[in-house]
Amino acid sequence: MSPLRPDHTAASASLFERARAVTPGGVNSPVRAFNAVGGTPRFIRSASGAWLTDVDGNEYVDLICSWGPMLLGHAHPDVQAAVAAAVTRGTSFGTPTEPEVELAEEIVTRAPVERVRLVSSGTEATMSAIRLARGFTGRDVVVKFAGCYHGHVDSLLASAGSGLATFAVPGTPGVPESSTALTLVLPYNDRAAVDKAFAEHGDRIACLITEAAPGNMGVVPPEPGFNAFLAETCTRHGALFVSDEVMTGFRASRLGQWGLDGAVEGWRPDLVTFGKVMGGGFPAAAFGGRADVMSRLSPEGPVYQAGTLSGNPVATTAGLTTLRLATQEVYDHITSAGETIKDAVATALSGAGVPHVVQASGTMFSVFFADGSVRDFDDASRTDSRAYAAFFHAMLDRGVYLPPSAYEAWFLSSAHDDRAVSTVLDALPDAARAAAATEKDR
Repeated sequence: MSPLRPDHTAASASLFERARAVTPGGVNSPVRAFNAVGGTPRFIRSASGAWLTDVDGNEYVDLICSWGPMLLGHAHPDVQAAVAAAVTRGTSFGTPTEPEVELAEEIVTRAPVERVRLVSSGTEATMSAIRLARGFTGRDVVVKFAGCYHGHVDSLLASAGSGLATFAVPGTPGVPESSTALTLVLPYNDRAAVDKAFAEHGDRIACLITEAAPGNMGVVPPEPGFNAFLAETCTRHGALFVSDEVMTGFRASRLGQWGLDGAVEGWRPDLVTFGKVMGGGFPAAAFGGRADVMSRLSPEGPVYQAGTLSGNPVATTAGLTTLRLATQEVYDHITSAGETIKDAVATALSGAGVPHVVQASGTMFSVFFADGSVRDFDDASRTDSRAYAAFFHAMLDRGVYLPPSAYEAWFLSSAHDDRAVSTVLDALPDAARAAAATEKDR
């Protein structure tokens, strides 16, 4: 594919100007605004398989896959057919439906949960899981890790306090101090910090929540045995272990991140949150866990949670169809394509003399423009955002759509064929040289 014309963004620029007049920042989720990399965000008109087409007619290999959900690629014909059939039966009833039962059964079959409640977003799932954990334990303190993102829940948009086991402070304006006053924020992959927090506050801790494998500060895998350690620590102190698999669930592997560690090591979380892949590209999410914990939810128990569009029949049909099509062959293909791209990225950046590290968990991976491995948020913060921005735009100009932020995971799908992969490989040498040039400009 030949490079795109640098000025071939007129329609996107016009739409962005219109959007900024009616929407804060011109986008409905901040990273889409390209603030981290600069330039004009591309407005996408359509997508098929591994490819995006913007309103100017430019075509890109998609390496974000809607931030994970499009495991099978865009506009998969079987998913489209199932959704079209579901739409003809009606789009929302406000009543129980068969697809929501079938989707819950599929999740229970594949994940370490006994019962599931469907919701409409990952934020809803984590918010509800935290409430349920507090209601079940009768405690109020929540432990999380710096760099792990669990949706825009007030108590989880928190920054670390002045010490390892001090309570958090608000991480954004609009979150009152009272909302984070019961949240402890610890360094990721730090067992000593976890031990200290539980030693000081263990009888008050309702739950510890963690991304099963963080992907929101770039991919930072849990160190071997770390999730098992968290599960055991929570059990010992009577707290619940909440594994956030909104991103990794049915994406990192067929069984999610748990399939890579818990299923092998022999432990199970008390609660798990899901999203993205399980919705098949529609707004759907879920949380589930032990039957005795889940039975505390209304209408069986006293912990209230509800949602008008929860279990929407169109969204659950898309999710169910996606999961049924997500065979081991799908994951094997994504893994193979990912290995090819990861190796090529490392080769190109090394050849250009650009410091970097490529990290992965299952089928998810990311590239940090920094020396040495990344094991926590402080390490991730060392990445060279300027070099990444140059790399990003060079790839974009050559028809490859990367995450418009240096702190995100890269995703592939089963639709990433030889043509798509070759397009990525052909773009890498020039992009690596663009990143290297930022050093000379300093």
